[in-house]
Amino acid sequence: MDLRFYVLAAAAFLSGANLRVFDSLLPNIAAEYGVSHAGAAIVVAAFTLAYGLFQIFYGPIGDRFGRLRTVSIATAIVSIGSIGSAFSQNLDWLVALRFLTGIGAAGIIPVSLAWIGDHTKYEDRQISLGNFITFILLGQIFGPSLGGALAELSSWRTAFYFFSIAFFIMTVILSAFDLRYRKLSESNAAPSFTLNPVRTYVSIFKNSWCRTILITVFLEGALFYGSFAFVGAWIQSELNLSYMTIGLLLSGFGLGGIFYTISIRKFQAILGEVGFIATGTVILFIFLMGLTITDSIALVGLWCILGGFGFYMLHNTLQTKATEMYPKARGTAISVFAMSLFSGQAIGTIVFGILSTTYGYTISFFVTSFGMLALGGFFMKKLKANLPVN
Repeated sequence: MDLRFYVLAAAAFLSGANLRVFDSLLPNIAAEYGVSHAGAAIVVAAFTLAYGLFQIFYGPIGDRFGRLRTVSIATAIVSIGSIGSAFSQNLDWLVALRFLTGIGAAGIIPVSLAWIGDHTKYEDRQISLGNFITFILLGQIFGPSLGGALAELSSWRTAFYFFSIAFFIMTVILSAFDLRYRKLSESNAAPSFTLNPVRTYVSIFKNSWCRTILITVFLEGALFYGSFAFVGAWIQSELNLSYMTIGLLLSGFGLGGIFYTISIRKFQAILGEVGFIATGTVILFIFLMGLTITDSIALVGLWCILGGFGFYMLHNTLQTKATEMYPKARGTAISVFAMSLFSGQAIGTIVFGILSTTYGYTISFFVTSFGMLALGGFFMKKLKANLPVN
């Protein structure tokens, strides 16, 4: 396989870890700055809001100036934002620098997915994307564990020293590969950069099926990621575990995703797309409901693994549909899809924080579980209506 794939996969691994590192650090941040868990969650919201909003810039930029060059710029921004986060002396500065980090992180995974589409034959693309997602999931497993371990052994700031150095190294490597392969790479790039980006975005939003996918993934991000950001805080308040243990438990989410990628072919033959939506939604309902009645460390770990499996069963079906919702500008379409997902996560984190502060975690997870069930039913209905067209 092309060496550039593995370089991008390494960047995606770090991006996945960076995305989930705060899952285990939220209680630590709240304690250091003397705020509630909901107050500290603004740090998560700032990162994910920037991550979502700036997707719309990276799609056209990557199409026009090259994928590797764009990703190298993105990793450089993440490196700068991470070192700034490590030195933050108050919560406001940490929020601002995590927002900057989110701006950079927005350009890594979606642009890399577009690169895979450019350089992989269609019959091999599903396998390549599956392999790429595995690197992201491994990063998501590593992120909470790293954050929890460093918070326990040293300080939460040490995690950001690590990310700053790691992303700087990735910037150097990506830049070197860009210089080496630029002519060959750009000669094979997708032609979507010839389209007017503004007109392309307008066309995507005008399409009713595109709007359905974007609304669904926005609500998916709000309901699932918005609530999952508080699972670490819930574990700490209910079970009073160490930060390292919390990080290990939350890593089960990524492990569940890996179980999904391993078994996708078998389940696809049995369930089909509608079955994936139905099964994934039910599993997420069970995961969220299970949190409200759990008082065992082992069960929390099991629920997190189950939640990861169900989420990727639902989300990967949405993502597959997104890659075909506007084929002539696939990179731009993927950027809009990612923007919707992480904008939903940012808003969902704030809403869940307010809800949990007012009514407590049990009621909040309970309400979210039924919201997820309703969302799955909505998309199943829309998907069935579009199957004959596809």
